[in-house]
Amino acid sequence: MINISSKLPKTPTTIFSLMSGLAKEHQAINLSQGFPDFDCDPELVKLISKEMKNGNNQYAPMAGIPDLRKCISDKIQRFHQSYYDPEHEITITAGGTQAIFTAIAAIIKQNDEVIIFEPAYDSYAPTVKAFGGLVKSYEMAPPYFEIDWSVVKKLISVNTRMIIINSPHNPTGRILKENDVKELINITKNTDIIILSDEVYEHIIFDNNEHLSLCRYPELKERTFITASFGKLFHATGWKIGYSCAPKLLMEEFRKIHQFQIFSVNTPMQMAFAAYLKNNDIFEELSVFFQQKRDLFRDMMKQTKFTLLPCEGSYFQNVTYEKIGNLKDIEFATKMVKENKVACIPNSSFYTRKTDYRSLRFCFAKKQETLEKAVENLMEL
Repeated sequence: MINISSKLPKTPTTIFSLMSGLAKEHQAINLSQGFPDFDCDPELVKLISKEMKNGNNQYAPMAGIPDLRKCISDKIQRFHQSYYDPEHEITITAGGTQAIFTAIAAIIKQNDEVIIFEPAYDSYAPTVKAFGGLVKSYEMAPPYFEIDWSVVKKLISVNTRMIIINSPHNPTGRILKENDVKELINITKNTDIIILSDEVYEHIIFDNNEHLSLCRYPELKERTFITASFGKLFHATGWKIGYSCAPKLLMEEFRKIHQFQIFSVNTPMQMAFAAYLKNNDIFEELSVFFQQKRDLFRDMMKQTKFTLLPCEGSYFQNVTYEKIGNLKDIEFATKMVKENKVACIPNSSFYTRKTDYRSLRFCFAKKQETLEKAVENLMEL
């Protein structure tokens, strides 16, 4: 018998795998995991095929091909009036989650403390713990998931090494406001605290609101890793391609880990995205596209007994079900998969303490007919 000491002894299989597995088992409509059921632009597929046929199938440069990094730099300058040097401050990654993992791995050491705002994307805490870090959670509550920054200040200690921010927020759909940014500046001023800003839904934001990327604020930019995902934005989550931006000092540490973690990312996909972004002004279309889906889903869900919570960005709609039953959210979600053939995510899974507000997360990045059938089933509750 071989004895091993698990680095994550209390970490179960991710809730996304669990609920997607249940959806498949019971032939349910999967509104749980955050992926579209519609195709990406055929032009992207043609471009990737073209690059493969042209023989661009070997290793890309470790940091990513220069053309794609230049496209990202230009895009950030256009939308946020902030410049990142493509050579030293942008790295292409195998998706947003790898970028998050690498940033944490580059900074967090044994007993470093990391503040996370919960409910939170479920990769943050396990990654911190895998590198010996300690998680300090601030719990946000429905319906508005506001942050009391006076409480956050009390979580800060001499051991605080990182704060993880996510806007637009998964799972709640909340976005950062100017006051949040001001408070974050005040909290981190004259400290060595690093910020990890998960901005994968940057271009999926609604009702004429504005995405406040932390790169807009010099006081925050100097201490921030920004992580992003092409897969989320271009309806191709299975391609696993994203990027991270940070000042040179931070990016040097990021690349030390990145080079031994994956070395480089799929070459033909990088080249295809570089060509695609030069000739397509798609970013400004994304919010309109997804707001139509959000509005459709919300309008239909008003016919059910669920209570809709605000959704300012991302492609997730949160609801509560107090008018329907009193089961724990994991029990309610499991029952709904089996009996109503619709899968969602119980939000207690996104809290360290499994805090249960009897709320659920639905993904509306689906075809209209998928959403219509799902709501039809949910109306039976």
